[in-house]
Amino acid sequence: MQSPTLSICMIARNEEDVIARCLQSIRPIADEIIVVDTGSTDRTIEICQEFGATVLRHEWQDHFSMARNYGLEQATGDWIMWMDADEEMDVDDRQTMKKLLPSLDKDIYSIHLINFIGATVQANESFHIAHARLFRNHKGFKFQFSIHETLNVHEVLPDQDESQIATLPVKVYHYGYLNDVTYAKNKSERNITLLLKAIEDKEPNPWLEYHLASEYSRMKKYDFAFKYVNWSIVRFLSEGLTPPSLVYKLKYSILLETGSIEGAWPAIDKVLVLYPDYVDLHLYKGVILHQLGKHEQALETFDHCIALGDKQLNHLTLHGSATFHAYYYKGQCYEQLNQPQDAWSAYRSALNFYPEYEPANLALQQLLVSHPDLHEQPSPIS
Repeated sequence: MQSPTLSICMIARNEEDVIARCLQSIRPIADEIIVVDTGSTDRTIEICQEFGATVLRHEWQDHFSMARNYGLEQATGDWIMWMDADEEMDVDDRQTMKKLLPSLDKDIYSIHLINFIGATVQANESFHIAHARLFRNHKGFKFQFSIHETLNVHEVLPDQDESQIATLPVKVYHYGYLNDVTYAKNKSERNITLLLKAIEDKEPNPWLEYHLASEYSRMKKYDFAFKYVNWSIVRFLSEGLTPPSLVYKLKYSILLETGSIEGAWPAIDKVLVLYPDYVDLHLYKGVILHQLGKHEQALETFDHCIALGDKQLNHLTLHGSATFHAYYYKGQCYEQLNQPQDAWSAYRSALNFYPEYEPANLALQQLLVSHPDLHEQPSPIS
């Protein structure tokens, strides 16, 4: 029996710095690579052709779904996986993907997407989420919305709960949120323009206000960010939808960034009723309690984070929420409770998970200045 074929589809424009990395990672398993180029003026097209990709030229019309769907229409594989040019499939997982194809019995699957953040590629500085990327061809799947496009899962599979889509043991790394990339490409300004246009055009996308809030937050324009994240919540509710966990994560991160603790407590407990397994929200709750001086309650919350773990890929999860971030904040609480030995152990535990974690290193150094005898104390918490 012939193995199912796999088409990998992407769109690109002036991606000569990154697209070879992406193509190199997928070429061994792709029966077909389709790149829709929306107007490159660099070597993007030439590089794609060197890797054997089919390059389709498509005039950019300020509409990401239109460009992506043009590529899907040309795909001939039994399965389609979509990617971005600034992504890379894990080398060890690509053969896993190929071997799994013959046994897959659903129409759509997610993969483990790892988004790197900050100044450099660092495993401990990343967000993790399950992302729907692989689907059967000729089933009617296509992209919708002009920006932050998503697959029309509910149209094709009306009974499918998107949060319950099975996740394959395949990792894809995304480099597009690293600082130098976002600054160099002015992504936030471009996205804000397109998002405001989509709102003006009354595009039926309940995520528009959320994505605007996210862009403004990334630019540290927190007044705009908070306004739009609240509008996002209202938008979802008005359409009879529960606001996704992502929306609440953004809202409480903005409140913490701006020191608006009174707006965060005790309302966050109501959100945790909706998403009791979301470790990032529990971490935020612990930080809020700590800042309110409720250190004992905060410690209980951080212990709950550690017990939950940060492997819940149905939510966008900050790596370390259940390890080094939680232990660091435990150390902060112990210092406020005048328990230096416990603080020392907590900081050391944080550093066991992430030796270069700057907040814990700095806190530990300062603690040892005032309590030099802690050098001789027992081993850190496991």
